[in-house]
Amino acid sequence: MTDYRSKIFNAVKDVLPVEYADVAVSDAFCDYCIPCFKLAKSLRKSPAIIASEAANAVKIDGVEVTALNGYLNFTVDRKSRIADVLNARLGDYKPFDGKTVCIDYSSVNIAKPFHIGHLMTTVIGGSLHKIYRALGANVAGINHLGDFGTQFGGLISAYRKWGDGKDLDARGLDALLELYVRFHKEEEEHPELADEARGWSKKIEDGDPYAVGLFEKFKAITLEQAKAVYRRLNIEFDSYLGESFYVDKVDGVEKKLRAKNLLEMSDGAEIVVLDNDDGQNGKNGEKMPPALIRRSDGASLYIARDLAAAYYRHDTYDFYKCLYVVASHQALHFKQLFKVLELLGESWAEDMVHVSYGMVSVEGMSLSTRRGNVLYLNDVLNAAVEKAADIIEERNPSLADKSSVAEAVGVGAVVFDALYDGRLKDKNFSLADALNFDGETGPYVQYTHARCRSVLAKAGYKSGAENVDADVLATDEAYEVVKLLADFDDTVYSAAVKYEPSFVSRRLVKICQAFNRFYNADRIMCGGKEQTARLELTARVADALKYGLGLVLLKAPEKM
Repeated sequence: MTDYRSKIFNAVKDVLPVEYADVAVSDAFCDYCIPCFKLAKSLRKSPAIIASEAANAVKIDGVEVTALNGYLNFTVDRKSRIADVLNARLGDYKPFDGKTVCIDYSSVNIAKPFHIGHLMTTVIGGSLHKIYRALGANVAGINHLGDFGTQFGGLISAYRKWGDGKDLDARGLDALLELYVRFHKEEEEHPELADEARGWSKKIEDGDPYAVGLFEKFKAITLEQAKAVYRRLNIEFDSYLGESFYVDKVDGVEKKLRAKNLLEMSDGAEIVVLDNDDGQNGKNGEKMPPALIRRSDGASLYIARDLAAAYYRHDTYDFYKCLYVVASHQALHFKQLFKVLELLGESWAEDMVHVSYGMVSVEGMSLSTRRGNVLYLNDVLNAAVEKAADIIEERNPSLADKSSVAEAVGVGAVVFDALYDGRLKDKNFSLADALNFDGETGPYVQYTHARCRSVLAKAGYKSGAENVDADVLATDEAYEVVKLLADFDDTVYSAAVKYEPSFVSRRLVKICQAFNRFYNADRIMCGGKEQTARLELTARVADALKYGLGLVLLKAPEKM
């Protein structure tokens, strides 16, 4: 498929000092435009004059170039673009071919339930995994398990005091959660329990068979539940190496820090003093605090294990990018992590990215595992599936295999809702809004896909007909669909480089809205060349929706 943005950029860059990102998709007077306002100061001309002179100088085959009110506008020849879309296939664009992208996401904590608070990291990371892979990258999905710390010693202590093996086998994480919450409540009244927890934690580190055996059992129970949720979400991982894997690799990090004279002692602790170029890291002008590598008691800290993990990933994968999909409140930690690597002289530090996101709540209620106020993600998914089943029963009671469709729609509604807004926005999840078949939702996209498949099935039509008359699809309604399909590969690429799956989900909704306008304006089952052309466009929409839904983790039912 012709990449018109690149074609336009390559033609304009010899005339104006512009960047690729300056070429914007337009829905108004043209197909693409370049605003010339920011060029006025450097070129010492008005935006209108800059645009007008450029319009006279730039020549692009199949593209009309005009100027209007300081904008350089580009209108692609409709017939050429229609033919281009009909002759191309989505998914052939592979800009990251041969490059490896590591994505650290979900990262569940051992012995804690998979709750709604894990939703954003899991689905953002899972979607980026599929997006990068679709664009040709070798992707390493990493679940950096939280499997190290005194809390596990506390859990062993709680299990020995109040636990029961049969109850643990029967109820799994529910039993572990009760022990976890009870221990922390008891600890508030009996501070000496903290010493007991540290003692058991030390036994885990030292390889005590009893302590390690219990911990491994807690870990197996946790992963069993987590993997069941991942299967429902269409999520996959290539590595489950957790914090504990990197504990014995911290010594190697310390050697590197000493070699660069970066390690300092502060009250018996090992630290790395950090100093940004501007000496600041926040809007309020606060200085970046030092990175604490080891406590005075010799225990390594989280950032030390993250440094060891970074070296391991670089040596193992030789990554092009290493992404950390972690909530925005951890921003300082990643600034420190990347800064230490920069001070160590690692050029690849600039290839590491904190993909942050806002917090999630349900009907305004924030979540806290420590206080026992937990909403399991599986319970949310089950509620969504049950509600979807009721809606499907009402809308199409004769639908075959309603249970699997309800699962796809219900789970998909939760995921799509999480991926529809920009990732930095805080999310207040509403089941009713997510399952609205007429809104900007997953069910709306899935239903439009099913509508396309239904039309094609009734017509007995298979995509790929020859000699489609492009003129038939030159109507405003049909061409709007064509434009959205033509730019879909570019949208997926933008989602990758901006680490923003919402670009894909929002484009899917736009395609559905445009298709439904086309469906109502241009009669499809009308016979002759008109029917063939409109069915071909319908087939391309169906394929695009299925492809895009897969990128944001949703299934595309054939019937709904």
